[in-house]
Amino acid sequence: MRISVTAATGQLGRQAVLALLDLGVPAEDLVAVARTPTKANDLAERGVTVRAGDYDRPDQLKAALQGVDVVLLVSGMAPPDARVKQHRNVISAAQAAGARKMVYTSVQGPEEGTAFSPIVQSNRQTEADVRASGLAWSIGRNGIYIEPDVEYIETYRALGEIANCAGEGKCGYTTRAELAIAYAHMLTANKHNGQTHNLHGEPITQATLARHLSEAFDASLSHRTVTVEDYRQERIAELGEFIGSVIAGIYHGIAIGAYQNPSHFEAVTGRPHQSWPHYFAQLKTA
Repeated sequence: MRISVTAATGQLGRQAVLALLDLGVPAEDLVAVARTPTKANDLAERGVTVRAGDYDRPDQLKAALQGVDVVLLVSGMAPPDARVKQHRNVISAAQAAGARKMVYTSVQGPEEGTAFSPIVQSNRQTEADVRASGLAWSIGRNGIYIEPDVEYIETYRALGEIANCAGEGKCGYTTRAELAIAYAHMLTANKHNGQTHNLHGEPITQATLARHLSEAFDASLSHRTVTVEDYRQERIAELGEFIGSVIAGIYHGIAIGAYQNPSHFEAVTGRPHQSWPHYFAQLKTA
C-alpha cells in the first residue's frame, strides 16, 4: 500500500509523514507531495519519494498521485471559495490516479454566525465532496492548534494577560504532533473508513490556558474577555482583514461552545490524547 501526504512541507503534513514512518510504514511506500519539493529534502534523505504537487495545478497533481493507494488531503490555506476548488483538484487527481482511499483533515467550528463560519462551511463542502468521490474515506475534524499560543508567549508576557472574546467557553485544543499520529492511524487502518472523527484533547478555558502558560514559562498571566468586535479590530490591526477576522471568529466560536465536542482521539489511536499538564510540563523542562 502506497500512501501520499499532500502539503507535505507544511507543519501538519510534515508531521504526518514522520508519524507514518514512526508507525512502521516503509519510507519507500510514502509519497510526499509538495508545492516546493526542495523544501522536503530531509524527507527524501530518509527514503521518502518527493513529488511536485500544487493544489492549483490539476495536471501536476495527477502526476504526483500516480501509483498511490491512499491519499491524505491536508486542508489548504486559501480563502473559502478557492479552497473548495483546490481540494476538488486533489480529489479528481486521486480518482484519475486510481487511488482507493482518501483521508481529509477538516476542522471543528461554528458552521454559522461567526467570521470563521465560511471556512468551516468550505471544509464541510470538501467533506461532502470526499464522501461523494467513490473512494473509501475517513475524515478528521481538527481541534484548535495550541502551538500558536505557545509561540505568542512573549507577547502575552509583555501584556501580562491573554485578552480575547472566548469568555468562559472551553476549547478542545490539540497539537500538530498528536493530530499527525491520529491521521497515520486513519490512513493505515480500514476500521476508520466511512467515519468522521473529532480530534482534540480535554477542552479547557482561556483561564486554564493562561495558568498552564504561566507555569511553563514562569509568567503571571490572566485572561480578560473583550467584545467580539473589539477583538476583531485588534486582530485586523495586526494581521489584516482576512486573517484578523478569522481569528476573531475562532474565539467567538469558543465562546458559544463550538469547540467543546466529544473527542474520538483515543478511539482512533488506541491511547488518550496527551494531557495539557503533561504537554506544558514538557515545555517547562525544555
